[in-house]
Amino acid sequence: MGGFLFGWDTGQISDLMIMTDFTQRFAQYPDPEGPGKLWNSWINGLVVALFSAGAIAGAIFGAPFNDRFGRRISIVLGCIVFTIGIIVQVASQHGWVQMGVGRCIVGFSVGWLSSAVPTYQAETVPRQVRGALVGTYQFFITIGILLSYCACYGTRNYYQTAQWRIPIAIGFAWGLILGVGIMFCPESPRWLAKRGRYDEMRKVLAKMRGVDESDSFVVTEYYEIKQEVEEELAMRKLGWLDCFKMEQKALNRTLLGYVLQMGQQLTGANYFFYFGATVFKPVHVMGDDPVMNSYISQIILGVVNVFCTIPGLIALDRLGRRFCLLWGAAWMALWLLIFASVGAVYSGPNGNIHDSQIGILMICCTCFFILGFASTWGPGIWAAITEITVPELRAKQMAIATMSNWTWNFLLAFFTTPITRNIHYYYGYVFFGCCIANFIIVYLFLYETSNLDLENVQVMYMDPKVKPWNSRKWVPPGYTSRREVAKELSELQPHLETVHREKSNNVTLGTTEYAEA
Repeated sequence: MGGFLFGWDTGQISDLMIMTDFTQRFAQYPDPEGPGKLWNSWINGLVVALFSAGAIAGAIFGAPFNDRFGRRISIVLGCIVFTIGIIVQVASQHGWVQMGVGRCIVGFSVGWLSSAVPTYQAETVPRQVRGALVGTYQFFITIGILLSYCACYGTRNYYQTAQWRIPIAIGFAWGLILGVGIMFCPESPRWLAKRGRYDEMRKVLAKMRGVDESDSFVVTEYYEIKQEVEEELAMRKLGWLDCFKMEQKALNRTLLGYVLQMGQQLTGANYFFYFGATVFKPVHVMGDDPVMNSYISQIILGVVNVFCTIPGLIALDRLGRRFCLLWGAAWMALWLLIFASVGAVYSGPNGNIHDSQIGILMICCTCFFILGFASTWGPGIWAAITEITVPELRAKQMAIATMSNWTWNFLLAFFTTPITRNIHYYYGYVFFGCCIANFIIVYLFLYETSNLDLENVQVMYMDPKVKPWNSRKWVPPGYTSRREVAKELSELQPHLETVHREKSNNVTLGTTEYAEA
């Protein structure tokens, strides 16, 4: 649901910007060709981008709170702030400032949650499904985007303020579901261990795995986490500056998280999600009704985005992070090149494309681009950055990476409108170049972390013989291949679903050991 909140606001602003009443109330200039108003390019970008500006602050301030008070409380607070932002937006009457402030507050909450939620997921789920489950954050972003498109399409002809207030107000429900629902979930076992609450951690592990506390799988995981945390506590307390030091390759991992999130934004996906309604308004696919062209085009992209994310979640674990991200960068670059070239050749001086066949081709290019993004860079980046962090710096490095996401999100949102009004579809060439750069960065710097628990990822990073391009061959001590690890995990899964299996004879956890913990 944290991703859903992100997607809901990302999707709806594109359609709100072309609604009659919304434009009449918040735009700046009289339309010389009609009774309505027109947006100033910079203010249009600012209203969209203030959401991202708030998210930058949320990502920064959320990290220390997340570490000190726990993942659950942090998520609840994020939902409360989200609700306040919704109220401010719905109460807006005239002028864009209050609407912008409301979007900034909502952005703060989403930035806060975009650091807390993936961290919570990475620290609670079993390693054999971690990539897929952390990737569901992106999956719910896509669902939020699609449903917001549908909501705006459904209210587009409502009377006056109902056009835009209803889609915004529906956000109350999503914040309530997440804020209340997380209270019924256990706290992160790793966070509990860091606070010395080992007994609670053991109970949480058993509850999450659906087995008895003395089950061998729970006992093994208990000791792995306990050992890692004790090693962390034995070291000096690490601060923000430690994210930029060479120990444990912290600087490398911090910068990689920052660059990967930057790269995700510069693929160009949010160019279509934030401004798709404007981008496809001059593309005459559904006849001469530009508004209908916008709504239908957005819904088509939203459907592709949702359904192509599902195979991506599976591929991340089966094919690996590196393979998916490399393939995705190359695929997106190809379709962006075609999209930009067709638009540059066939568009008029004002960016209009009157040939419906060319319009359909551009929609198809965008759909194929979204296919690549949704199945690779969408969910893949969120999974990758949670795994490459230094354990004792995880929350801080996640906050820096998330701040990168929102910083570049802001820059993209703010500058896209004035840029596209000057160079139109040539803008696609910029994203084409960024996708090529993403391919190179992943190949040279990203380690393969699939089928490894977070503790073994740390061991791999500390092995001087391992390089990103050969990291797929690295296996944990005691195994001959990662397939062997995956096979063992798959054999353990039925065991986790039954408490009546034989208990391990090799690993026990007695009352005395519990007391010592």
